[in-house]
Amino acid sequence: MLLDPAFLRLWTATTASGLATWAMPFILGLAVLDGTLTAVALGALLAARTGGFLVAVPLGGLLADRFSRRSVVLWSGLAAGSATPVVALGLDTSMLLAALAATVVGAGQGACRPAFQALTAEIVDEPRRQQANAAITFSVRGATLFAPALTAVAASFLGVGALLLMTAALWAVAALLPPWSTAAPPPGPAAERPSLGTDFTDGLREARRHAWFMAGLGALTTVIATGYSATGVLLPVVSRDTFGTEAVLAGALTAYTAGALAGAVVVARWRPRSRGWMSLAGLSLYGFAPLSLLFPIDPAVVVAAYVLAGVGVELFNVPWFTAAQREIAPDRLARVSSLDFLFSYGLAPVGLALIAPAADALGPEPVLAVCAVLCFTAPALAALAPGARTYSNSGD
Repeated sequence: MLLDPAFLRLWTATTASGLATWAMPFILGLAVLDGTLTAVALGALLAARTGGFLVAVPLGGLLADRFSRRSVVLWSGLAAGSATPVVALGLDTSMLLAALAATVVGAGQGACRPAFQALTAEIVDEPRRQQANAAITFSVRGATLFAPALTAVAASFLGVGALLLMTAALWAVAALLPPWSTAAPPPGPAAERPSLGTDFTDGLREARRHAWFMAGLGALTTVIATGYSATGVLLPVVSRDTFGTEAVLAGALTAYTAGALAGAVVVARWRPRSRGWMSLAGLSLYGFAPLSLLFPIDPAVVVAAYVLAGVGVELFNVPWFTAAQREIAPDRLARVSSLDFLFSYGLAPVGLALIAPAADALGPEPVLAVCAVLCFTAPALAALAPGARTYSNSGD
């Protein structure tokens, strides 16, 4: 795949956008460590970024189906890149300015996600899309595995402002590098275009036409809002209180990313006939992550559980994205993809906000047990939906 110049440019751009998206919270975390930023201010900036993301995801999907997907990638990437230096400036001058700029950065991140998803379907022909999606997710996971150490080393020579400027450069790559596609649907005369509200409703109607998609989205949202959120909040607590060391936290997170890399390699060429059931079975593997934290077991078991969770996430993600690119009507793909990102990632902050109070009230064990059960059962129920076996309405 990487020998194809058009895909290589797209792959590099999506990798740059993924790395830039990951980098900002990490760099702002370093600002807390060096005293530039308070923990409260960090929370406010990340909340502003998330708010911009959630607002822009559906809007980006609407615009990417109405205009050129490549144009949406261009302007959203330029918006995120242009606002990033303003965040750096605001850290020294005005937190309000930094928060407003972080909102714009989040909006750029959100708008480009469905546009990239639809652009991949335009540039890569159907037989190679699963391999292409696996290559993209492999690069993003690899960046998140090695980038923290590299950024920490860079931070010893560069300040927070300089590191943020480096992420602005990544956004410039994401905006300018992807190839232009001739497959974008023509927008038509402005007077003939439906309203954005009508377009959004049309996207909902297209999503509902695919029962397997709605069921899978429900399962994914459940796993992210419960299992992913529970382990994100409670893994540090269990690592400290049960094992008495932060090594379990670091080992589990590294194992998760390593597992995801392995899963991307496996699924790049594995095409079982029941691809939907395989994908949902992979998603259910995340249940082993909260399950492993329930009991004071050997830390190696926790690490192994997180490896399984990482493998399973990519066994789900790659066929899921590929099926959407194959089955969803091309002129509605960006809108439907935006619903995917909006519901699955949009509800994650809700889960994160509720897990800690629930653990304080009930104890971590019941919360982890409930989350593990939901992670196992939600994909199993989704597998019963029409078309779920192959992620196709035709059942092929």
